[in-house]
Amino acid sequence: MPNSNSTKKATSMADLMAKVAVAKTPFVSPHKGDMLTGTITKLTSGEILVDINAKTEAVVLEKERHILNKILSSFVVGDKVPVQVLNPESDFGYPVVSLRRSVGDITWDKLARLQKSQEPVEVTLDMATKGGFLATTLDGISGFLPNSHTSSLENPQGLIGKKIKVVVLELNRELNKIIFSQKQVMGPADFQKLIKNLKVGQKIDAVVSNVAPFGVFLSIPVGDSKLAEGFIHISETSWENVENISDLFKIGDKTTGIVVGFDKESRRVNLSIKRLSADPFEKKLDEFTVDKKLKAKVTKIISTGVLLDLGDGVTGLIKKEKIPVKTTYKEGMVLNVTVSAVDKKRHRVEVAPVLKEKPIGYR
Repeated sequence: MPNSNSTKKATSMADLMAKVAVAKTPFVSPHKGDMLTGTITKLTSGEILVDINAKTEAVVLEKERHILNKILSSFVVGDKVPVQVLNPESDFGYPVVSLRRSVGDITWDKLARLQKSQEPVEVTLDMATKGGFLATTLDGISGFLPNSHTSSLENPQGLIGKKIKVVVLELNRELNKIIFSQKQVMGPADFQKLIKNLKVGQKIDAVVSNVAPFGVFLSIPVGDSKLAEGFIHISETSWENVENISDLFKIGDKTTGIVVGFDKESRRVNLSIKRLSADPFEKKLDEFTVDKKLKAKVTKIISTGVLLDLGDGVTGLIKKEKIPVKTTYKEGMVLNVTVSAVDKKRHRVEVAPVLKEKPIGYR
């Protein structure tokens, strides 16, 4: 009969071997370019080792000093980190990996937090381009600083190499896109000081710094080699309807506008071009008497009716319910219409088509 103690020992040994077998994980055979997860086992300025479950520990190779410094300041022994295999097996028999992706994750996460908090970050201006500057953070991440978001009229070449404070305006890691703004760093008091010599109704010259579908951004000289950002909404560019603003403005164009207000939250000066001239609608208002007959050209078909050009920048509207049944209008058609009403708020003259006879149910 077996000894109970020996049975316990045998059972214990069997359990132990089973646990070892379960715990044992086969070694991986890394390939160049593989993204693996490893554990930092040594972290010094002279050597960084990572356990990637290969036959030997992997050696981290980073030639750029700022990357190496970031690794030393961001991680501790025992941290799990993503690594990229540079060489599956060096001449000395160990894998060589990079922690650049891990450093990138930390840096982009930091930039995302800075964008959310709008906390200033220091960048170095590396190169001047037509639309602004290429700038690099202390972590080595490059971004773009548009001219419209700088605060100086100095010679661009004279700014190269300078360190300035900016905030992260836009961030897209997938596109590797970062947009900085120097102007957003300024507080309300700074903005007030910048625009102290500007007044509503003042006519000023400016340079187009960016064109968006909804309006034009401008650089406005305000003295002492300083720039304020200006903005003209598409509705303020002309008394006439503007379909495509990029047909009217290009980056670098010089233009003149009148100050209509100040956006303290966005740190912008709002301008208008159309208000430099009298409203043609007001001039012709007396001409549009009810029941007056006109000729008008169809300019656009919209969900609420048909827009027409009545001349001199005045827009006419045939409301949907005024369009006869089975009648179709096309852009470019010239129609005979009569004035129904004048909408001063929308700068529109409501008209109705002239009909030889009114269809049944026509209102």
